[in-house]
Amino acid sequence: MRKSYLALLLLLMPVYLRAQCSSALASQGTYGTAQGASGTAQYVVFMPQPAACYNGVMILFAHGYVPQGAPASAWQSQLALPDGTSLPTLLNSLGFGFAASSFSKEGLAILQGVQDTKALTTVIQGLSIPVGKYFVTGASEGGLIATKSVENDSTYSGGIAVCGPIGSFRKQVNYFGDVRVLFDYFFPGVLTTGTPGESAINIPPALMLNWASVYEPAIRNAVKSNFLATVQLISTAKIPIGLNFTNAPDAIVSALWYNVFATTDAQFTLGGNPYDNVGTVYVGSLGDRRLNAAVPRFAAAPAAVANLHSYETSGLLHDPLVALHTLADPVVPFWHEALYGVKAIHTGSLGELVEIPVLRYGHCNVNAAEATAAMQALLLKAAH
Repeated sequence: MRKSYLALLLLLMPVYLRAQCSSALASQGTYGTAQGASGTAQYVVFMPQPAACYNGVMILFAHGYVPQGAPASAWQSQLALPDGTSLPTLLNSLGFGFAASSFSKEGLAILQGVQDTKALTTVIQGLSIPVGKYFVTGASEGGLIATKSVENDSTYSGGIAVCGPIGSFRKQVNYFGDVRVLFDYFFPGVLTTGTPGESAINIPPALMLNWASVYEPAIRNAVKSNFLATVQLISTAKIPIGLNFTNAPDAIVSALWYNVFATTDAQFTLGGNPYDNVGTVYVGSLGDRRLNAAVPRFAAAPAAVANLHSYETSGLLHDPLVALHTLADPVVPFWHEALYGVKAIHTGSLGELVEIPVLRYGHCNVNAAEATAAMQALLLKAAH
């Protein structure tokens, strides 16, 4: 009976609080190794107002991928949902404190993100904010950070992973590589800069520098003008586009962006090329035999493969994890949820996992109502 009463309170709490609680920036600045971070990073802390609204629970948020060379404040654009809802405002309206940070490394920063997000607890302690529980949340790359944090750190009472590559990071790396080699096969020359040796794993600076002005428009034009090649690319690379074929150009551009802007940094971070398609058999074209004979093949460096293990999840959960994911995500496909579910079964952790599919196209394309529902699911799970 007590648990049922608590569950009812948790369900009614968002409606009550949203009408009364506002949001205020409590602190912002930089922090670093003295607070336990892996290096210097920026942070923000937002708290509900008036102070009586605060329920004693802090939500830590891990942002998604930020490419090398991005403006220092680029991560802050991810503190809003695609529908424009401010995450701090939304969560403060529900009575939660909110804290987030940049990471001490740009690019592939999952390991740093885990450490830097945890270091926010030291920042919060320094602000004398009383905390009864910490929940960790994150989107995209941050979804993997949140998942690994819940798996490995008892500081957290649970977490939410939105559209994160939590099923298999190596398969995610190979997905981006496959999209690129198959695009180059079906649309030869579109991503060519004339740089000697350029390939799916050797990205010339000219491709990145001229991406927005030259290459992204070229991709969109090529896709729109060659329906048959586009269908075959989507089929062989397994790129989700949802129920509307007009999503195809955006889906293909979105996946290719990560190949172009993340490959070089990933190689540096992991100690070599992590992409491998030596044994991959591609199916779904009008000429699979010809395709498999002609598509370029790349072998992953042993050091990179070994280092990838640190980026994988275990599926072992001692506290609840809610995974929120759009069904037609062209960047981090929904199949990650099935793979993570299998891991949770194998570790006996399925009872701690709640997976919420969202019937929509787009990467992390969730709205305020869905984010609130995920938070309610986490609260209910944590209360039992």
